[in-house]
Amino acid sequence: MQLNEYQQAAVATELHPGEEGLVIALLGLAGEVGELLSEYKKHLRDGEAHRLYTERIAEELGDLLWYVASVSHRFGISLNEIAERNILKNDARWGVRTGQAAPEFALYDEQDRMDEQLPRTFTARVRYLDGSERDKVQLFLNGTPLGDPLTDNAYDEDGYRFHDIFHLAFAAILGWSPVVRKLLNVKRKSNSLTDQVEDGGRATAIEEGIAALIFAHAKSYNFYQGVQEVDSDLLQTVKQMTAHLEVSSQSVGQWEKAILAGFAIWRQVVKYEPGEIQADLRARTIVFIAEPQQTSEHGS
Repeated sequence: MQLNEYQQAAVATELHPGEEGLVIALLGLAGEVGELLSEYKKHLRDGEAHRLYTERIAEELGDLLWYVASVSHRFGISLNEIAERNILKNDARWGVRTGQAAPEFALYDEQDRMDEQLPRTFTARVRYLDGSERDKVQLFLNGTPLGDPLTDNAYDEDGYRFHDIFHLAFAAILGWSPVVRKLLNVKRKSNSLTDQVEDGGRATAIEEGIAALIFAHAKSYNFYQGVQEVDSDLLQTVKQMTAHLEVSSQSVGQWEKAILAGFAIWRQVVKYEPGEIQADLRARTIVFIAEPQQTSEHGS
């Protein structure tokens, strides 16, 4: 039976019209979830003695499906549409399904002049410019200084002075970073509209805002140490912030990968670990390669 066929058969048995029926269906969803949990509780308590466990679970899931069909019908949404939307959402969040080819990734500046393209590979290092408690740091990309020396600009040191690492991660994983374009002087000036919209001040401010947003969120989660997933609401906020930009084509899953990759490197660099940040835009990778020696570069 197809989902829409089931929905039609299910709503044919509804007894309560209008708003009353909707309220009953919504309450029914909550009630059936409780029934499902109750059956699982009995299974935990009684084990194999609960011989009807599988049968009762199937029954409770069927009741849940009936209420889902009823609620969605009352909102004018078919079960087929709900299922299709959910699969698309999951694909965007977690990647393509088994057996499907991964979508091709074209860099946004592929057709632009070579001198207006982000470098396809790069090596970055962090240099510490003084030995005080509030070190100034500067990022060097392929040996060239990237922007001005930075401090945390905070009363309590929290490592935000290393936040340019996030911009490098966005460039590597997403192929997008107006901030890196500006710092490397590879803005797409030959196309005035692209230069204004994609590489201009608003896009740069949005990216800096994203860096500040994810940093503030990560502070509450030990800077994502041991974290495998980023909060969905945060990812959706980032998507909304960039909805009018070329990077809107990136999935929340790719944003999550970029954010986690950036913090993985940030956590190592903030410990004054010597090494290099290596990125490959075509492969969508960015990694930290630690130097073999254990001596610190702090104060060098």
